[in-house]
Parts: sequence; structure tokens; C-alpha cells
Amino acid sequence: MCDKNMRDKKTWLALTTILMLIIASAPIKAVAQDTQAAPAARKVGTIKSVSGTTLVITPDGGGADVSVTVQDSTRILRLPAGSTDLKSATPLPLKDVQVGDRMLVRGAPGATPNSLAASSIVVMTRADVAQKQQQDLQDWQKRGMGGIVTVIDSASGAITVSVTPTVSFVVKTSKETVFLRYAPDSIKYSDAKRGTFDQIKNGDQLRARGNRGADGKELAAEEIISGAFRNIAGTVTAIDAANNSITVKDILAKKSVVVKITADSQMRKLPPQLAQRIAFFLKGAPGGPGSGAAPQPAAANPPATAGGGQPAAPGGSQRPAGGGQMDFQQMISRLPAVALTDLQKEDAVMIVSTQGSDGSDVTAITLLGGVEPILTASPNGMGAAALLSGWNLSAPGGEGGPQ
Repeated sequence: MCDKNMRDKKTWLALTTILMLIIASAPIKAVAQDTQAAPAARKVGTIKSVSGTTLVITPDGGGADVSVTVQDSTRILRLPAGSTDLKSATPLPLKDVQVGDRMLVRGAPGATPNSLAASSIVVMTRADVAQKQQQDLQDWQKRGMGGIVTVIDSASGAITVSVTPTVSFVVKTSKETVFLRYAPDSIKYSDAKRGTFDQIKNGDQLRARGNRGADGKELAAEEIISGAFRNIAGTVTAIDAANNSITVKDILAKKSVVVKITADSQMRKLPPQLAQRIAFFLKGAPGGPGSGAAPQPAAANPPATAGGGQPAAPGGSQRPAGGGQMDFQQMISRLPAVALTDLQKEDAVMIVSTQGSDGSDVTAITLLGGVEPILTASPNGMGAAALLSGWNLSAPGGEGGPQ
């Protein structure tokens, strides 16, 4: 997180938090398979309360809280966050178990529903998880890149990603690559699920973490997170403050759309000088006015970024491969926040949103105002759509902090 290109630490914490919960959960499940005794029951979750020898955990995946009774014979181990081997675990006194720690409990069903008499407990402490989150956060910034998927080569496992209207890079995948996929109606990283290479489609937003080639144009991916999101560019035609929504005449879809604004929505406004600079860039980009070139494939289907990250989510600010390009993500992350009350009818906006399940109302992930010069420079919205590929997947601020 030391990269000065990423100043919005709350945004990136949202992305990394969900990745860490996945990392923390999977190893705990794995160590259960390594233990010899076959338990009657097993639960994985986060400790909600500690009272004497009774622990209450909120299980992963939902469901009622589980009351855990710690017996004299219960074995408690502390496993470093990210570890998959119990050989690295050390004994942990019950007095050191705290609210917020991650825990796997194995044991027999208790006398009451949703209770367990623990035979063994494996704990990942909140402090250990936070430290691992920070390490992952820094690594995503250092070794992460992202943009819009333009080409998929299933035979070789390679994915071409457009970072800006003029710059692309190639993501190389392998059997060791971990894939995550965003839910279609969610901007929360906690709703992302394990995915596969085959789920990735042209037009998807993708971020990858791994080692870059010497020329910076290829990345050997260790982790990938992707999703289908929507870009909206146009003018505000109505503001419904009571329902926290706006109606936008979208020049990309050529129809009006209702956009919901939530506590997780990131709202910014470009100052006039910066908007003019971006418009100038668009005029010289492929597909931009006066360029004489056709729009790039990335602009033809304009889903864009969404977490949160959260690994981002993955994610991390990236400078376009080859250098010399404007870092839109960096500029946007530095802008001051605005509220729904700051918007007015006829304002020009560019929005990254969820796709929506019914094709109607969508939820804003990022909304950018003050974009009149940009839409003027790209009257069909194609250039503006391509710019949105640089927006941060972890834009929602509501997932900041451990989640």
C-alpha cells in the first residue's frame, strides 16, 4: 500500500479484506482435513463474543450463531493467517482468544440447538489476519494490474486486458491461478465467489496479481478477480432524494436508467481543468473524435469496475504498461467526495454500476460528475466507457475495515 498511486486506502482495504477472509477461511477448512479424529460437527466463523469458557461464533455462509463450550480437554491452536499446515500452529491459551478472531471448532453437538462442545479449536487471531491483509494489500498494489477484457485465448489460458483506450497487457493463467467472480447484483467483495477461467467474458472487468514480464506487457497471474459491470454516461434527468436515486439519460445504452445511490457508492467530481485534460486525451485516443480510428473492443461493451475491493480487490492502482499515459485511477482516487445533494438536473455524469438482474434499476459503484468536456469529446460515449476501465474495483467504501 506504499505505492503513491493509491491514496484511497479505505478503498483498497475493502478489496483486500474480502481476499483475506477467503484466504483465512480456506486454510482453516484445509487443516480440518489434516486432523485425525472425525468430528461429529464442525463450524468455521468469526468470534462474536467471549464469556468465560463460552464462545459465540458467527458462521461463514450465514445461519444462526453457534455457542461453543470450551472444555478442559479442548485443544486450542493458533494458526498464522494464510497458513495451510498445522505444523506451523502453536498452543493458544483461552484467555488470549478475542472477539473478531477467525475460528474453526470441531466437536460434539451440545445439549441445546446451535451449540457445540469443542474437542479442538483452531484460531487465526484478528491481529494476524490484519497483518496478512496489510501484506496482501501492498502486494496487490505492487504486482496488480487491471482493466477491461478484450481477448480471451482459452487454448493458452491468456487474457488480453485494456487498461486505457490505447494500452493493453496480457494476463497469463495456469492451473495454480486462483479465480474469484463478483455476484451480478452486488458491489461487496464479501459476495464474491470462487470462479473459473471459463466464466470470464469479453467486456468483463478484470484485475490480476502476479509477476510481470520484463517489458511490463505480460503478467503471470497468481490471482484473478473479475465481474460483469455496467458503464453509464449521460445527463441527470431526475433526482429522487427520498429514495436515494437518480435517473440518467444514458448515451451508451440510448435509454434512461434509474441509478440507486447507497452508502457504498463512491461519488466524486472532476474539477474543470482536469476534465479538460482528459477530454484532450480522448480526442487523440483510438475511436476518439478526429482520430479516424474505430473504437476499441473494450469500449463496445462497457462493463467496468466494481470492490471493494475490497483484492480488490484484488486490485491496485496500475500505471499503463509502456508508461506515458494518464493514470485516471490515481486522479479519481484523489478527488474529494460529493453527496447526492450536490447533484443537479442536467449534470453530466459517468457511472460504474452493477449490471442489475432485471435490466432496469442498477446500483452505483462509482459516480463521477463534472464530465461535460469528456462527453463532448466522446459524443457517443465510447471513449468515456474505455476510461472507466481504469476505475478501482474496490471503489465501494462501505466495506472498509475487516469484513
